[in-house]
Amino acid sequence: MNDSVGYRGRFAPTPSGPLHFGSLVAALGSYLDARAARGEWLVRIEDIDPPRCPEGAASTILRQLETFGLEWDGSVMWQHTRDEAYQIALDQLIQLGLAYPCSCSRKQWQGFDIYPGWCRDGVCDPTKPVAWRLRSDLGERPIRWDDRLFGAQQFDPAELGDVVLKRKDDLWAYQLAVVVDDAEQNITDVVRGLDLLDNTPWQRQLQSALGLAQPRYLHLPLIVTAEGQKLSKQNLAPALAEDNHGVRQQLFQALQALDQTPPQDLAAEPPSTQLHWAVANWSLARLSPTAHRLTPLLHPSGD
Repeated sequence: MNDSVGYRGRFAPTPSGPLHFGSLVAALGSYLDARAARGEWLVRIEDIDPPRCPEGAASTILRQLETFGLEWDGSVMWQHTRDEAYQIALDQLIQLGLAYPCSCSRKQWQGFDIYPGWCRDGVCDPTKPVAWRLRSDLGERPIRWDDRLFGAQQFDPAELGDVVLKRKDDLWAYQLAVVVDDAEQNITDVVRGLDLLDNTPWQRQLQSALGLAQPRYLHLPLIVTAEGQKLSKQNLAPALAEDNHGVRQQLFQALQALDQTPPQDLAAEPPSTQLHWAVANWSLARLSPTAHRLTPLLHPSGD
């Protein structure tokens, strides 16, 4: 973390569809942590995968954030404009011997838990398109850090595999893009869902290799369905409410999911009032590491 920079947090959704309750909890947690620290809260649209990003989804997400009172600082960063920055970072990794081209398909190594590194010493099939992978066995390892909720963490990135940095279709992969953009925006604190905790070792390895500042991390417990599945767009989580009553109820329920114990009468208040209370009373000490099981509480109309 760069001590010369005040707190700078961010919310960085992929515009593959509208925000749902799980993404609201993640956005709210990062927002409250930033505002309680009198810091800045930025928004970045991670739209580096156009096939997954239907037209209009990004503008819907931004409108949803505004509807729930989650106002961001500065301009929105769009990853689709950042090709040059990502290429510079990849070139640096190549020069360091930490990135290599790979022609292997997932089907070829489907019998392995992780990619076996067949192309580390040369492309297996020069006639095929190549992806670029990180040499996770050569960078800093093991990776250690203290998560602000889950405590001391230690991973060996080599046991997680050589993650893709640039895909065969020339699209940039998440791991490289997120590291480059966090550095560009001087992000000091990353607050996000627990499902991304095991991505952190690759990201810290990349930060170390590229000489970038390393933010603090706070991974939030996940919102799961009654069956125990992570609430996500993939399992058809419903979009957030749009009507006033539904918005107030869901914002209040998101505060409850973050274990902030808001007073019951706050549920009827507008987002500005709820957020004013939540910023003043934000407490990481109250936050439980246990996943929050979603009960039938998402009824946008209030029925």
